[in-house]
Amino acid sequence: MPKKKFPRTGSLQFWPRKRSKSIIPRVRAYPELKEAKLTGFAGYKVGMIQASFTESRKTSPYKGQDVVIPVTIVECPPIRIYSIRLYAINEDNNVVVTKEIVADNIDKTMKRTLPIPKSPKTKELIDSINIDDYEDIRVNVYTQPKLTSLGKKKPELFEMALGGNKNDKWEYAKSILGKEIPVSDIFKDNELVDVHAVTTGKGFQGPVKRFGVAIRFHKSEKTKRGPGSLGSWDMRGKKSWTVAHAGQMGFHLRTDINKLILKVIKSNEAKELNPKSGIRNYGLIKNDIILMKGSLPGPKKRFVKFFTARRPNDKLLIPANTNVEVLANF
Repeated sequence: MPKKKFPRTGSLQFWPRKRSKSIIPRVRAYPELKEAKLTGFAGYKVGMIQASFTESRKTSPYKGQDVVIPVTIVECPPIRIYSIRLYAINEDNNVVVTKEIVADNIDKTMKRTLPIPKSPKTKELIDSINIDDYEDIRVNVYTQPKLTSLGKKKPELFEMALGGNKNDKWEYAKSILGKEIPVSDIFKDNELVDVHAVTTGKGFQGPVKRFGVAIRFHKSEKTKRGPGSLGSWDMRGKKSWTVAHAGQMGFHLRTDINKLILKVIKSNEAKELNPKSGIRNYGLIKNDIILMKGSLPGPKKRFVKFFTARRPNDKLLIPANTNVEVLANF
């Protein structure tokens, strides 16, 4: 019987393969929107189920048939606006935060994350701002995990960009400071988003599991579960970083682009998906949810950020007025 061969896997573009510094994913680039609104949202991964819809695209080989697809549920409790951040150019010609206006009605649970200012004097600071002196406006938002069944109270605090021109951003930021924003105000059905999350951690793994190198013959020298060559003889003191070695696997920051939001479901309808005993390894759904086509990085309960797609592919959208139905509960 011929020997089965399988090439090593693992893209060298993802490097270094080390643990993420924070479970809150970092976002380096935000989408540019014409409308004045938040460019993204955040939630907690619940799990995966199946959904179906009738395929109506002309080019699809399944046109007219009911198509079953995997769907990930993300629970999205309303986020609250913590502060407005004003960016300006400093002496070194860098754009940095020069002023921050904190809301005067911050949730008490925020003191679990950072100290809350005693008297922010929000109205006085807003009236003293000349928007022409600043380059950009963003907001700091925080989540409300206390509204979920995760068993945690400490909110996640992170920055988020706004859409529109500078004046529109300023007016919108003032109008939402300290308020709750539901996911239905930001995203609608049949919309593409980029998802940022930290993958499932697998700890320290060997090169066979980490990169898929072949297990060698049982009479091989020194080791069976290792790479065949570490490098050339001329470079004995230096080993290339491209050689498959053991190391950290999982808990990496990853971005999935152009994920499709099939449906945004209000909390009263979302609660119907709950089994009597709750969702395994998660609990009960208590807030608005979104159904996202396909899988997302990370295990259940993972904190997930998603933003309007920066490079949308309209071919991934489904036709308007397509009825998506959840097939099976957990």
